[in-house]
Amino acid sequence: MDNTNQRKALINSEIALFLRGLIIGKVLTIIVIGGLLWWFLKPSILSTPNSVNSSSARNVKNVSNNVSNKKESTFQTVADVPTASFNYGGSTAWASIRRLVDSQIQSDRPELQLRYVNPVNGSPGSSSGIRMLLDGKIDFAQSSRPLTDEEKAMAKERGFTLEERQVGKDGIAVVVNPSLNVSGLTVDQLQQIYLGKITNWNQVGGPNLPITAFSQRPEDADTVIFPSNSDSKGQALGSNVQYVYSATDAVRQLSKTPGGVYYASARSVVFQCSVKALPLGRTSDQLITPYREPMVSPEQCPRQRNQLNTQAIKNGSYPMIANLSVIIKQNKGRQQQIGNAYANLLSTDQGQKAIEQAGFVGVH
Repeated sequence: MDNTNQRKALINSEIALFLRGLIIGKVLTIIVIGGLLWWFLKPSILSTPNSVNSSSARNVKNVSNNVSNKKESTFQTVADVPTASFNYGGSTAWASIRRLVDSQIQSDRPELQLRYVNPVNGSPGSSSGIRMLLDGKIDFAQSSRPLTDEEKAMAKERGFTLEERQVGKDGIAVVVNPSLNVSGLTVDQLQQIYLGKITNWNQVGGPNLPITAFSQRPEDADTVIFPSNSDSKGQALGSNVQYVYSATDAVRQLSKTPGGVYYASARSVVFQCSVKALPLGRTSDQLITPYREPMVSPEQCPRQRNQLNTQAIKNGSYPMIANLSVIIKQNKGRQQQIGNAYANLLSTDQGQKAIEQAGFVGVH
């Protein structure tokens, strides 16, 4: 009996050892197979993140290349710039462009020489410049007002046409003596003042003080306040208007005339210390300042100066905008070539940035 029990115990022990060995063998087999699978699949597993990173890197590189390919146009990239010396004239509002931008053009393109010419008779301005272009005294003109029907007709009579190429924008600012207390003017009120229909500041909410309106003569005008489609276009200015040679002359007169008023390129007068720019509006409840608020008082100037409200000019909320245009003589000759080249230079990315540095608003 004892021998039988001993044999059973031995058999059970061997069975247990066999099963334990079988289980351990299967576990080891699974580990080995798993290890082999991991080893063979490792390259593709490890390469997946790198592939993503590599793809991302390629995308970034492609974007970078696309950005770098969109190179800014410069004065150097403009073709067909003639090698010669040319005369030009026109708007006094363009003075800062001539000083800053034109000097850059001639530095980058030394083959092109430009010389500004004042009119022999009358004061410099858009009108006199266009007249000089029509008469063949200059090669192209700078203007801060649109061409008139009369100028277009005169060109046609002489066998050519005139083209306006806009390259910038400016506002038309209204300035008065700093002591004048008036909240602002509407465009219509400004026009009525210059037609002689509003003659006292008390008619527009100001003090009981006669209005003295200063202006360039219409034939020499640099900017205009009567649109070409206006009923007031061509009407004679009022008897209260005193004519001046230039904006500099007008500012000097305003500083000693309590009831004086003048309109001109905002870039020409907003920065001045001896005058005050008025808010202007299409209606009396929508007055927009030509300067950035808050206004710098004359007492703070010249330590600080008012800056142009370029945002209002750019978005069109300012009611009187002057387009800065190159006037080109379309005659298939050297005048047309230089006019086109000059307009193309100002229309480059470099030219537009320089126009904004000169205090105006670009058109691109």
